[in-house]
Amino acid sequence: MESLFVGKCRNFNLVVCIGAESMATERNLKIKTSTVKRIVKELHSYEKEVEREAAKTADMKDKGADPYDLKQQENVLGESRMMIPDCNKRLEAALADLKSTLAELEEMVEKEGQEIEDAKKTVVDVEKQFHTEDVRL
Repeated sequence: MESLFVGKCRNFNLVVCIGAESMATERNLKIKTSTVKRIVKELHSYEKEVEREAAKTADMKDKGADPYDLKQQENVLGESRMMIPDCNKRLEAALADLKSTLAELEEMVEKEGQEIEDAKKTVVDVEKQFHTEDVRL
């Protein structure tokens, strides 16, 4: 990688690496793509947990469980349900962040790469799955 001497700042040389900006952005793109994928998995996990806890609560009601135990189970179910909107918000934010990073990288770099293709596929998959409104890829 080529380097260009820019100047001195106290006792440190400032060096600008040509091409490093592109690598950092591609790395950020990979990280943000992984983040979106992780949040999607997390969301599915919470949805399954809500289903499981709802079935357990219904079963406890059918069997006439102790009111205290039933109340505790309802609290567990409520906490699980509260995680889904939070996860959706984080997914929307992560997806928007991924889209902006992808747009920057496509603007800055004229090439296509595995990270770019993976990011585009992730955006399309998430938008199809969750019916998000902003489809522009």
